[in-house]
Amino acid sequence: MASIVTFKLSSLPKKMSFHKPADLPGTTPINTEQTSGNGGFKQNIQFSSRRLVKGPQSVTTDAPTEKMASKSGNTELSNYVPLYVMLQLGVVTRENEFPDQGKLEKQLIEQKSAEVDGVMVDVWWGIVEAKGPKQYDWSSYRKLFQLVQNCGLKIQAIMSFHQCGGNIGDAVYIPIPHWILAIGEKDPDIFYTNRSGTRNQEYLSLGVDNLPLFGGRTAVEIYSDYMKSFRENMSDFLEAETIVDIEAGLGPAGELRYPSYPETQGWKFPGIGEFQCYDKYLRQDFKEAATKAGHPEWDLPDDAGTYNDTPEKTGFFGPDRTYQTEKGKFFLTWYSNKLLEHGDQILEEANKTFLGCKVKLSAKVSGIHWWYKDESHACELTSGYYNLIDRDGYRPISRMLSRHYGTLNFTCLEMRNTEQPAKAKSGPQELVQQVLSGGWTENIDLAGENALSRYDRAGYNQILLNARPNGVNKNGPPKLKMAGVTYLRLSDKLLEWKNFRIFKTFIEKMHADQNYSPEVTDVAPLQRSKPKIPIDELLEATKPIKPFPWDEETDMSVGSTLADYLDKFFDFFSNIPN
Repeated sequence: MASIVTFKLSSLPKKMSFHKPADLPGTTPINTEQTSGNGGFKQNIQFSSRRLVKGPQSVTTDAPTEKMASKSGNTELSNYVPLYVMLQLGVVTRENEFPDQGKLEKQLIEQKSAEVDGVMVDVWWGIVEAKGPKQYDWSSYRKLFQLVQNCGLKIQAIMSFHQCGGNIGDAVYIPIPHWILAIGEKDPDIFYTNRSGTRNQEYLSLGVDNLPLFGGRTAVEIYSDYMKSFRENMSDFLEAETIVDIEAGLGPAGELRYPSYPETQGWKFPGIGEFQCYDKYLRQDFKEAATKAGHPEWDLPDDAGTYNDTPEKTGFFGPDRTYQTEKGKFFLTWYSNKLLEHGDQILEEANKTFLGCKVKLSAKVSGIHWWYKDESHACELTSGYYNLIDRDGYRPISRMLSRHYGTLNFTCLEMRNTEQPAKAKSGPQELVQQVLSGGWTENIDLAGENALSRYDRAGYNQILLNARPNGVNKNGPPKLKMAGVTYLRLSDKLLEWKNFRIFKTFIEKMHADQNYSPEVTDVAPLQRSKPKIPIDELLEATKPIKPFPWDEETDMSVGSTLADYLDKFFDFFSNIPN
């Protein structure tokens, strides 16, 4: 006997109006076609889930709208935002095998039929160069790329110089190459280190970027050689314009940051994290910088707490407010500048490697939203983002990227403030608004991802809002638009009937209700990086700016409360046994 399901009418909207599709512009199609076990019913309905949205607000500064228009001049396509799907972390295994080709092919065909533009994939250093220095084996990735190309999808390739495992969402373990780890056994200071001396083997310390500690090569030379080998061995996919984006891995999780909140060392949300500059190479660098500044007595912070502290429990972020003293400001400037220099140097190498290829270069920045609404911004600071109410920690990164014609890829697009615990003082919506506004002000392309897997309409609607903060413009390019969004991640759960139906609507809305258009992802040949920007000029971008205004909600909704209730209704009937 089927179980009885009761719907709580008190939780329904007090007034609901149903319309035929022609009654209301912008109706959201909900494809609810489902066949029951007895061959029973099929349903197709359309309903409107839009609320009235206030009109797009004017932008107070010139937005780079010329970068948003379609190359064809098609007014409607100029609102189209390409959508990519990130492949599974272990699609190529630690043993450098590609075992589930048949299953992945079926999944990719489904993605293509849903009009996804392409996929993003980690190209793991720990897999490709596992056998020894410069002993590259690209065979499994070539098979993977060929499969993706055969399915008619584009590729965003991440040069993943970090360990997989130890970050939020990591489901597999892929260490960095064993011969690097062997060097680390003799010289553990090649790894990021916290104040207590705990090493982090996720990624090499930026303190060794230019030190020939790896068989005569520096860390930057290792990264550069890897990218050169990738270009040589993937030249056919580059020439076919299947690969359209190269994301340079710049830190843990591929992000330009320090590994300040590692789960492997006991960190739990919303801990403030710890500074990661206590290896001997960064210690020496700081001492030299402090001495040059006339303060040889200054040392690295000793009052910044531990991973799971709150700001007020530390002297650095709390009562002593060390971060606002002369010494504290000097340290935080040095700490964040080292990160800027690290990213700039590796992107320079990436630019030289892929010069002339029809690809974009990109760098990922982490969406550290917890403690954003605390005066100290503690976890942003421990991660290397020197961001305060009177200092912008992200716009200098955008300015640095601008010289490489780079795209800033930002995370946490799906998050809303109301979803976060009050104790974390989170502000993901304001954080996204700040970072994207800074990027557009610096005239660079912005891309983004969801930080956590989401299958719900609220998450999709938030991504859509951030992708086009002032909505679609039917008469030309929108005032503001992201260059692309990558959904994290392809999985069996995403492909479940209910989830995939909503996801397909999300794709349609990302494309502004336009059909799939490959020309939108066409890329011009990569130009040579512009001259290096002096650090003082980069730091001019720390001056806060007023963020661009965002609409309250997207004008391309995938549905809301009513759609969720209808999902429950159809799920109930589709699960009734014969």
